[in-house]
Amino acid sequence: MKITDILNTKNMSLSFEVFPPKKETSFDSVKAATEAIAGYRPSFMSVTYGAGGGTSRYTLDIAKNIKDSFGVPTLAHLTCVSSSKETVHEQINALREAGIKNIMALRGDLTPELEKTDRSKWDYQYAVQLIRELREYGDEFCIGAACYPEIHPESKNQKEDIIHLKEKVNAGADFLTTQMVFDNNLFFNFMYKLREAGVTVPVIPGIMPITNAVQVDRAIKLSGSFMPQRFKSLVDYFGQDPDSMKQAGIAYATDQIIDLYANGITNVHVYSMNKPDVAKAIMDNLSDILGKDFDR
Repeated sequence: MKITDILNTKNMSLSFEVFPPKKETSFDSVKAATEAIAGYRPSFMSVTYGAGGGTSRYTLDIAKNIKDSFGVPTLAHLTCVSSSKETVHEQINALREAGIKNIMALRGDLTPELEKTDRSKWDYQYAVQLIRELREYGDEFCIGAACYPEIHPESKNQKEDIIHLKEKVNAGADFLTTQMVFDNNLFFNFMYKLREAGVTVPVIPGIMPITNAVQVDRAIKLSGSFMPQRFKSLVDYFGQDPDSMKQAGIAYATDQIIDLYANGITNVHVYSMNKPDVAKAIMDNLSDILGKDFDR
């Protein structure tokens, strides 16, 4: 099933992102975690790509296993940063052979080593180039792209950022998924600007449950996300007690998701951090909401 088939219904849906192992020795434990999440029957699952392609060989294995063993639609991330066209097309063909129809087309993170190299010599400098090549396969793939409600860190301003997003959509992106958002008002404002700019494809907000205080600094470093005072107070009060922080973080994420649903957003993507217990808790909190079409 293509992701757009899910997004184009009026039913509430929830999807989860998982990541492949960094080392072969941890493959079995990561596989078990992703299988546990797949067992909760989310609308789909995305499988990330390692920084600089470091764990790319495991992305396909995890995605194919989820699809074949659990029947859960999978979205495989594919990055092109510093890769040759030959390498990228080998990976595309491997996805085709595995029967994976959904690809998240990304440039990929720039590692410190990559930042020192001459990017002008790369076959791909931007995700839009990868999107164009994927669209050359016609409608075989459903193509996703990333977006940043709080501006891509390399963009001068949001206006420039939205121009680049339109380029991705015009190149063939079928839907967009946001970087993690902790303040829904930022997402709603972003959506307004996108629609005003003529970007009409589905946009899935990304929610990350913060279940321990250490994750806060990491999340800010990874995404530059704005942390509202309400969330800061939560971390300040519960952060020193692991069980309380976990429960409060899940509650905060659940509240965000419910607010998004209540304001007409039917699809939400959760950055699960490979934590089945967190995924289950959120799905349990939404058990009477998911899969329903409310009159709006």
